[in-house]
Amino acid sequence: MGRLLLLVLLLPLPCIPGLPFYNGFYYSNSAHGWDPGLGGVQCLFNGVKLVVETPEDTLLSHRGANVTLPCRYHYEPALASHRPVRIKWWKLSEHGAPEQDVLVAVGPRHRSFGDYRGRVHLRPAGERDVSLEIRDLRLEDSGRYRCEVIDGLEDQSGVVELELRGVVFPYQPPQGRYQLNFQEAQQACEAQEAAVASFEQLFRAWEEGLHWCNAGWLQDASVQYPITLARGPCGGLGLAPGVRSYGPRHRRLHRYDVFCFAAALRGRVYYLEHPEKLTLSEAKAACREDGAQIAKVGQLFAAWKFRGLDRCDAGWLADGSARYPVAHPRPTCGPLEPGVRSFGFPDPQSRKYGVYCYRPP
Repeated sequence: MGRLLLLVLLLPLPCIPGLPFYNGFYYSNSAHGWDPGLGGVQCLFNGVKLVVETPEDTLLSHRGANVTLPCRYHYEPALASHRPVRIKWWKLSEHGAPEQDVLVAVGPRHRSFGDYRGRVHLRPAGERDVSLEIRDLRLEDSGRYRCEVIDGLEDQSGVVELELRGVVFPYQPPQGRYQLNFQEAQQACEAQEAAVASFEQLFRAWEEGLHWCNAGWLQDASVQYPITLARGPCGGLGLAPGVRSYGPRHRRLHRYDVFCFAAALRGRVYYLEHPEKLTLSEAKAACREDGAQIAKVGQLFAAWKFRGLDRCDAGWLADGSARYPVAHPRPTCGPLEPGVRSFGFPDPQSRKYGVYCYRPP
C-alpha cells in the first residue's frame, strides 16, 4: 500500500485552474504562453530557470559622483524570445534604518522613490541588463542594494554593495569631551560635512592605524574606540589592540564623543595665503572674498586623506577649531606620523591662525 501511494504522488498533477506552482515549475500568463483556448490554463510545465547576476565585490565611489550598480539576468536553458519582466531595486535595512524603495520598472515605464527620485534610472544597455544608475551620490547612498527580477510567478534577486571612499575621524564639540548624546552626535557630524561612522568603517580605519582613546558613538548607537597600542589609560595593558566596545548606549541619556565618516571630495580645500593672521570672523570673511567658504572638519580630513593636503600652518575651520594637515611628516611639523593636528578651539578673537577654505567644483 505504501509503494502504491508513493507512485501516485510522483505522477504529474492534472491541469487544474488556479494551481500556479508545482515541483519547481511555474505556469505562465498569456504573454508567456497561456492558451485562452484552454480556459486560461496551459497543461505544460515551463522548466526554464531565471538567474540574476550581480557582482560579489563591493563597488567604491565618492560623493557627488555617478555610479552604476550592475545587474543582469538570463534564463537556463536560454530563451530566444523576449519576456516582459518587472524590475525592483531597493536599499536594504542597516543599523536599524528601514528598507528604502529605490525604483520599480515594467517595460519602459519606471518610478523612483524618496530621495532617489530624479537621481536613478535603469541603464539603457543591452537586453536583460537592468543595472541601476545613481547620479550625484550622497553620503546616505552608501549601503547594500537588492535587484529583483520578477517573471510571472518566478522571481530572483541579487545584492550589490556600494561604499563611498572616505575617512573616519574622532570629533568632540567646543564644550569638551563626552558632551554628545546620539542625536547631538549625528548633528555634529552633519555640521562637519560628514555622517556618523559605522562599525565597519571604524574597524577599517583601525586596521589602517587609527588610535583614539576617547569612546565615541557609531551608527548603530553603540559606543566604541580603536586602540593600536595598549596602555594603562586606554583600558589597561592586559588587553590586546583592537576596537573596544561599551556596547549599545541610551541614545538620549548617555554622552560621549563621536566618530564621523567624511567621503572623498569633488571640490578643493586649500590654505588661504593672506598677509596677516586672522580672527575667526575675519577668516570666514576672507574665504568669502576669495570666492570660497571656510572649510569644515570633514572636508579638511578628506583633503588630507585623498588629495594629500600637506601644510604646516594651523588655520581656522568652520566649527571654530584650528587644525592643520600633514601628509608628509617632518621634524618641524609635529609628530612623525601623518594626520590632521588640532589646536582645539582657541579664542575666536585670537589672531594666531590662518584659514582653510573650501571651493566647490
